[in-house]
Amino acid sequence: MQRVRQVWTDSLTWLAGVAMILTLGLAIGLTLPAQADGLGQETEKYCLSCHGNPDLKMTLPSGEEVSLYISADDLQNSVHSPAGIECEACHTQIKTYPHPPIEYETRRQMTRTYYLACQKCHAANYEKAQDSMHAQAAEAGNLNAPVCTDCHGAHNVRPPDKPRAHISLTCGQCHSEISQEYAQSIHGSVLLGEDNPDVPVCTDCHGVHNIHDPRTAQFRVETPDLCARCHANQELMAKYGLSADVYGLYELSWHGVDISVYKARWPAVWHESAVCTDCHGIHNIRTTDDPASLVHPDNLLATCQKCHPGVGPNWVGAWTGHNRIDPQRTPILYYTEVFYASLTPLVLWLSVIYVVLQIVRATVERVRRSLP
Repeated sequence: MQRVRQVWTDSLTWLAGVAMILTLGLAIGLTLPAQADGLGQETEKYCLSCHGNPDLKMTLPSGEEVSLYISADDLQNSVHSPAGIECEACHTQIKTYPHPPIEYETRRQMTRTYYLACQKCHAANYEKAQDSMHAQAAEAGNLNAPVCTDCHGAHNVRPPDKPRAHISLTCGQCHSEISQEYAQSIHGSVLLGEDNPDVPVCTDCHGVHNIHDPRTAQFRVETPDLCARCHANQELMAKYGLSADVYGLYELSWHGVDISVYKARWPAVWHESAVCTDCHGIHNIRTTDDPASLVHPDNLLATCQKCHPGVGPNWVGAWTGHNRIDPQRTPILYYTEVFYASLTPLVLWLSVIYVVLQIVRATVERVRRSLP
C-alpha cells in the first residue's frame, strides 16, 4: 500500500513538472514575436545612427559618388519597415561593423546585385520578371534595363498604385516620349488630371512583371482582345456613354475575321490586317471628335490610306464605323439588310420544298414503272 502511494505521488510530481515546462514554453513562445519585432527595430535604429547622416557617402572604383544616407521617414512609410523587415533582410552580407569592403566597381553593378535579394520574398514575381522584355534587354547587354528597385524603389518601397497614376509616371522615367504622348491621350489626361480609376495604365496593357515585346506578331493579333477588356464591358462603357458593341462589330468585319483566323492558326506570323491601334493610335488615343484624333472625320481618309493607298473620299463615306446598322443613321443599308435577311431564308425554304417534291415525284414514277 505504501509502495502504491509512493508511485502515485511520484506520478503527480512528474505531471506537475511537465505542466510547468509547458506553461513556461508557452509563455516564451507568446513573447518571442514581440522580442523579435523589438530587435528588428533596434537593428534599424542602429544602422540609422550612421546612415541617418545626410553627408554620409562613398566613392566607388569607377569614380561615382554614392550617397549612403537613408531617410528614417522613407523607411517608416515603406511597406517593409512597419512589417518588421529590417536592414539585414536585404543587406545579407553586412553583419558587423566595420562593414566588409565594397566589391562593386560601378553604381549600376551595386544596384543589380542588391536587387537579387527581392526574390527571397517575392519569388513568383521575380521569376516572371526573368522572362520579361526588361530581362531580355539586360541579357543582350543593356545593363540599364530596369530591375525591381528601379521601379519600386529601395528603402522607400510603397504600394505601386497609390495613387494609381504613379504607375505610368514610374514607366515614364525611362519611356519619356511615350509618357508624354500618353499624358495627352484620352486615357492619360483623365488619369493624371482626374485620377480616374477606370482608364488603363501602362501595366494594364503591357503586363506588370512579365512585360513582353509589343512589337511581336502575337502581341499584335491579341490587341483587339486587350482593348475589349474595357470596351466590351457593358457596365463600364455605359458609365461614359460609350457603345460596348465595338468589339463584337469588329469581330464581324473583314479586319476582325482575318485577325481571328491568324490568331487561331498562325499567331506567330505577322499580318497586316488592321487592329485597333492601327486606326486609333497606341499611346496617343484621343476621342473621335478631337481634331488631333486619327479617326476624326478630317483625318480618317489619311488613316485608311496607310493600308489602302490611293483610295478616295467615298471610301470612308461607305464605312459605318463601329455602329450597328439602323434606320435612323443608315436607312438604305438597313432596309437592304432587312430585304436580304428575309429573302435568303425564303429562297432556301423554297429550294428545300422543290427538292422534296422532286424526290416524291421520282419515287412515285419508280413505283408506277414497277407495277405490272
